Formats: sequence, C-alpha cells, structure tokens
Amino acid sequence: MSLNLNDKKAVVAEVSAKVATAQTIVVAEYRGIQVGHLTQLRASARAQGVYMRVLKNTLARRAVEGTAFESLASEMTGPLIYAISDDAVAAAKVVNDFAKSNDKLVVKAGNYAGKSLDKAGVVALASIPSREVLLAQVVGMMQAPVSAFARALAAVAAKKEAEAA
Repeated sequence: MSLNLNDKKAVVAEVSAKVATAQTIVVAEYRGIQVGHLTQLRASARAQGVYMRVLKNTLARRAVEGTAFESLASEMTGPLIYAISDDAVAAAKVVNDFAKSNDKLVVKAGNYAGKSLDKAGVVALASIPSREVLLAQVVGMMQAPVSAFARALAAVAAKKEAEAA
C-alpha cells in the first residue's frame, strides 16, 4: 500500500529527526532475507539502541538532504535497510555482525560523521570496541601505574618491617 503525501512527510520528518542526532548511518541490501531473520536483526538493533528501518529510497534521500550524510544519497538504490545510531560504532556493529551469519544481507555503504564509507570502511568501523569498552581500557591504563606504585610502596614497607624484626 502506497503512502499518501501526509504519511510521506511524517516518515521524512521522523527519519530527519533521527539523522539530526546521528553519528553513523549504515545501508545494507536485504534482498532474499526471510522475515524471521529481519525480525532478529531489528531486535538486535533495538537492544543496541540503533534505529533500523526499511524506507523508500526517495524518502531517505529527502531525510538526509542538507545534512552531513548527504553524500550517502548516491548509494541509495535497491531494497535497503537503514541503520542509524547516535553511537559511532553501534549501527556498523549490528549490521556487520548480522551479515556474518546471514550472507543475504549485503553491506552497501555507510557514513560516519560526514565521511563516506564503503563496505570495508563499515567493517573497519564495526571492529572498533564500543565506547564503554574503550573507557574501561583508558581507566585501566590510568590505574596501572598508580597500582604498581602502591605495590612497590607496600613491598618497601614489608621489607623494612622484616629488617626491623
């Protein structure tokens, strides 16, 4: 069933609102995927905080028009599913992880912070650890010298106690 003009405007407005706050958009061709698998993909996307939707390409082009993601418009052909996320790597990670287990989902392109990405770029973006993991690694690196210093002080104190006894 086709959309009337008001429905189309509502879809463009909804997607434009998501695009306005997004850092990453990934587009993938979903031709031949069973409905059950698409439902699993959407559930995975929801769990990661990724907005995922099948859109008419003309409506998607209008939604990205005038934004940093405008360069992606040239890739919007064929049956595409759009993954939009505020997190830099979440959309790429969700689509790439699903594409590994389902060869019918073909990553076409992406855009991160206004920079166009080809399939290899999306895969590289998906391999970056999430924000939480990176923060944990930074805290661990900052904590390591302090804990090593504390262990050294404890060893010196233990040695002095042993010498005094």
